[in-house]
Amino acid sequence: MRLRLSVGAAALIAAALVALFGGALRHDAPAAVAGALPTAVAAELQKGFAAGDTQAEIAGLQAQLRASPRNVKALDTLGLAYQQRVRETGDASYYGKADGILHEALAIAPRDLIATAGLGQLALSRHRFREALVLGQRALRISPTTAGVYGVIGDAQLELGRYTEAFAAFDRMASLKPSVASYARVSYARELLGRTAAAERAMRLAASAAVGEKEAASWTHVQLALLYLGHAKPGLGLRELKEALDLDPTYYVALDGMAQVQAALGHPLAAIGYAGRAVDLVPLPAQVALLGDLYRATGRPGRARSEYGLIGVIERLLAANGVRNDLDIALFDADHGVALPHALALARKGHASRPSVFGDDVLGWTLARNGRCAEALRYSQRSLRLGTQDALKFFHRGWIAACLGNHTEAAGWYRRALALNPRFSILWAPVARKGATP
Repeated sequence: MRLRLSVGAAALIAAALVALFGGALRHDAPAAVAGALPTAVAAELQKGFAAGDTQAEIAGLQAQLRASPRNVKALDTLGLAYQQRVRETGDASYYGKADGILHEALAIAPRDLIATAGLGQLALSRHRFREALVLGQRALRISPTTAGVYGVIGDAQLELGRYTEAFAAFDRMASLKPSVASYARVSYARELLGRTAAAERAMRLAASAAVGEKEAASWTHVQLALLYLGHAKPGLGLRELKEALDLDPTYYVALDGMAQVQAALGHPLAAIGYAGRAVDLVPLPAQVALLGDLYRATGRPGRARSEYGLIGVIERLLAANGVRNDLDIALFDADHGVALPHALALARKGHASRPSVFGDDVLGWTLARNGRCAEALRYSQRSLRLGTQDALKFFHRGWIAACLGNHTEAAGWYRRALALNPRFSILWAPVARKGATP
């Protein structure tokens, strides 16, 4: 049974091999400590990670610490290596190990930048955004000119709905160190603001900065593909994903992206093949849900139920390892009509800790699926307040309008969703097509 877990739907290992781009960029584990590592720690990490043998690197660090328990550099490196191990194996129990080791480093050296920023990253990965912001601000007081610290702060502010502050942090990060990490964040900020062409330009800069780093380069091609896919350019997305998989045919992020593009191109069987490979490598809840939806759409409800059942197991194990996934669970349950009152309670809880446009959208959608459409409307409107061009948010807005009896308005929102991406959702694009003519 596939029970390996991971939180980052999109993970990137850059020069220091700890620069993550998930949650802040695609609603999962946000990015954090790029640029925060001194050369010695980065080199130590790269020794193991470049060869793809993080476990051997961990064993070596553990041996060092048995001989010298107060070796702060070894503690820092081991804490970050444990976080890398989550991304490689999907075993979320490494989060607890990382937490303990990095706190041990701070007990010895309270102003240790690496441990402080590393704990900030860990909090982001666990969707503990207020905690991450506190740690990021603490790291900033230690080193106000370290670019990666602004990534921790900006990612946390983004998920807390503090967009002006988040975008300023990203700008500061980019001015201190133009890099894959900073360009990617600028790209996502522009995407949130509805500036799609500018977002694509920034992501192409990220791709240029990633040349020579296999995983980083593959990741940037995936993000470009998702931008193209979300704006009615699946052919360009396909091109980018071919490049991503040429760089690394086993990269689960690229395999999942290819599944999405194949589904958008109307090739569900090919999509199932790619999605199945991604899930076999690292079964993220969203990836497992995609595979289940593909099985359902192709007339295999038993296979779909099997995948859907796995999601509950994954979510429980994530929660046991300190990850707060209330919004993600609520979104899946609302989409699939599962325990809708409970889904609404989870959405309210998740929104309280993550009052972002994503949180607004999930809460609005979950309210609507519970028949509370008047209340849902306010949150749906808030989810679009930045000008984001997102087909799924447009669909939700249309569905709520239809629920309120405004069918002409609903048809307009459905048409906008379909114009952006005619196959924006396996479940809901067919509904939008039916409702596009009032």
